Amino acid sequence: MDSATSTFNSAPQAVRRHIAIFGRRNVGKSSLMNALAGQQVAIVSPQAGTTTDPVNRAIELHPLGPCLLIDTAGFDDEGEVGHLRNERTRRVLDQADMALLVVAGSASDADAGWMAQLRERDIPTVVVLNKADLMPDAASVAKALSEQLNQKPVIVSAESGSGIEDLRAAMAALVTDDTPQSITGTLAAQGDVVLLVMPQDRQAPQGRLILPQVQTIRDLLDKDCTVLCCTADGLRRSLDALREPPKLIITDSQVFSQVNALKPHGTQLTSFSVLMAAVKGSLPVLMSGARALDTLTPSSRVLIAEACTHAPLSEDIGREQLPRIIRGRVGDGVTFDIRSGKDFPADLSPYDLIIHCGACMFNRRMMMSRIAKAQQQQVPITNYGLALAHLNGISLY
Repeated sequence: MDSATSTFNSAPQAVRRHIAIFGRRNVGKSSLMNALAGQQVAIVSPQAGTTTDPVNRAIELHPLGPCLLIDTAGFDDEGEVGHLRNERTRRVLDQADMALLVVAGSASDADAGWMAQLRERDIPTVVVLNKADLMPDAASVAKALSEQLNQKPVIVSAESGSGIEDLRAAMAALVTDDTPQSITGTLAAQGDVVLLVMPQDRQAPQGRLILPQVQTIRDLLDKDCTVLCCTADGLRRSLDALREPPKLIITDSQVFSQVNALKPHGTQLTSFSVLMAAVKGSLPVLMSGARALDTLTPSSRVLIAEACTHAPLSEDIGREQLPRIIRGRVGDGVTFDIRSGKDFPADLSPYDLIIHCGACMFNRRMMMSRIAKAQQQQVPITNYGLALAHLNGISLY
């Protein structure tokens, strides 16, 4: 299989289980990552502090399936640069579906503090006692570690590979529900005809479909639905070609008004962004946040948050369309700040509203962490699709 075929057949990072490896410097985190991956994916050195930034590796990890391993810098790093590294390590907590806390001896106060953070965030965690090959009595060390962290560790040697299968089993035991959530939920069932409206404009990658479109098509095919695709300009022609109206229309958010005007009576309407809101976040919270658009004033400040770091083109939804519509409705004084990728403010208090993208590039844990931060700071949050639907007065199913 060539590299191009492998790329198209592999699961995207957003749907992989994110497994973060935490620990102090020089406890063997990178070596453990290599042992789990079965190959050299992270630089290993006896010098403390070799890993400076989080290192991601997408792998198929039996029996867990598609995973994203994340190696992090030691959380005991020191100095000004060490502080910056620690901040990047802490950010990984927002996306970790599972954690490996690696210790190479007795637990320190830093280890205990991180264990407390992992429990506070309800992140399933395996404590790993590494470098067992260098310990004359690893069992005694493990017993003491168990008492210190209130959790029995898995004893391994990343260097020799001993205990790695035990570690895989312990990780698998933490997975309680591995059933993928349906993107379309109860909106579509076996035999339904579903029409997807997908503008192929400058924002669409040449020769490809964007991730939410691909994932939605696959979800509908798994349900044995009949899936039809068209552009916004071809919607009328596609509807006329059908013997009966489709059960559901799923549209790109930017053409909500155009699609809603042509939607047959009795056909349900939603958008890819709204579907992502339900799968990646909390739909009730995001729907409530959309109503905050009615409370904006000319002096309001809005945060536009993008999951990806694409180079924006003309008519970008978050950078151009939404600001233009909101300013036309509220006034030119509304201020918009743009943050992309993992750059998300710790202090959200300056904002009257957060409008997030569909988060197709994030896992659910990351999006839910952002929603939780917004709620804790009492700042309403919604997403592109819900915001555009509300601004256009469209009722969604």
